Amino acid sequence: MSKWKRVALKVLIALSLTTVSIYIFAPWEYGLYYLKPIPNSIEGELQQATEHGLDGVIVYIDTGKKVTQLYASGWHNKEQKQPAYGSALFKIASIAKLYEASAVAKLAAANVLDLDKTLASYLPELSSRIANAEQITLRMMVQHRSGIPNFTDQVGFDWASNSLDGLSLVLDKPADFLPGEDYAYSNTNYLLLQKVMTTTLGYNYTTYIRNEILLPLGLNDTYFSIHEAPMEDIMSGYYVGSDEDFKYLDQGYVASAQNVGVFLRALNDGTLLTKQENQIYRSIYEYNHTGWVLGYSSIARYHKDIDTIVVQFTNTTGNDRVLLTQIVYARIMDILGN
Repeated sequence: MSKWKRVALKVLIALSLTTVSIYIFAPWEYGLYYLKPIPNSIEGELQQATEHGLDGVIVYIDTGKKVTQLYASGWHNKEQKQPAYGSALFKIASIAKLYEASAVAKLAAANVLDLDKTLASYLPELSSRIANAEQITLRMMVQHRSGIPNFTDQVGFDWASNSLDGLSLVLDKPADFLPGEDYAYSNTNYLLLQKVMTTTLGYNYTTYIRNEILLPLGLNDTYFSIHEAPMEDIMSGYYVGSDEDFKYLDQGYVASAQNVGVFLRALNDGTLLTKQENQIYRSIYEYNHTGWVLGYSSIARYHKDIDTIVVQFTNTTGNDRVLLTQIVYARIMDILGN
């Protein structure tokens, strides 16, 4: 069998497994939604999505050549019956890792950080409290190959708490694996990278990201906390079965879909980073991301084959709603493809 036939077979198997997973493992209503005829417009798809369990959806599309589109459906705030609108602010959760990995790449290029120096050398106070700290490098942390346990998976972590700093939950815990020997997504890696950047710079790492990434790109609707952002512009967040609005929890970065899209375009087309910074970034992290915190689910991807950025925000989590958001995203891509 030729190389390209093997590649085609792998793609076919992957698509088949995705379809089978939706048929067998998804709630029956999501399976039915997956099979529904796809509307001719993105507006039609978002209308259907909000009728099938998503309280609100925002979608930003950049098809290149400065052609952008914003769509919204459902509620910005259910209690106030305020309709969703495209320029609203949203908690982007782990999409923030793209910004922080970019900052690490820039600092490494400037010789402020050394990707091959260890966690213990930058934060010696933690050397006896994090397993293998003297072998874990910054590069391993950026790439989630450190073996440091994920604090959001630990007993005692509460997504409804007003903080995403759970470092104390992993101190003195055994490693998940030896440094560099495996891969496991861990939010602790980036929590520690934030501390490394702040300690090394001598000022808060967010100031560096604002000055070196946000301001040059004109990202005036990106904030590091709900306390920096106009609260009325933050989209409400909901969890199935709860009447609570989770917008008041401080869960990290807040941004508009347009700002995320502009950042993602600059990251992918090479304009955000210098040639040297791009070489470093390419060696350490990915160029697309998803995000999840209580009440908020997000997807931000660049589709190279059609030179298109698609950012999708949905403000409902719980009861497999993340699967529904993935189905909606796939259907939007089908619409764009047609």
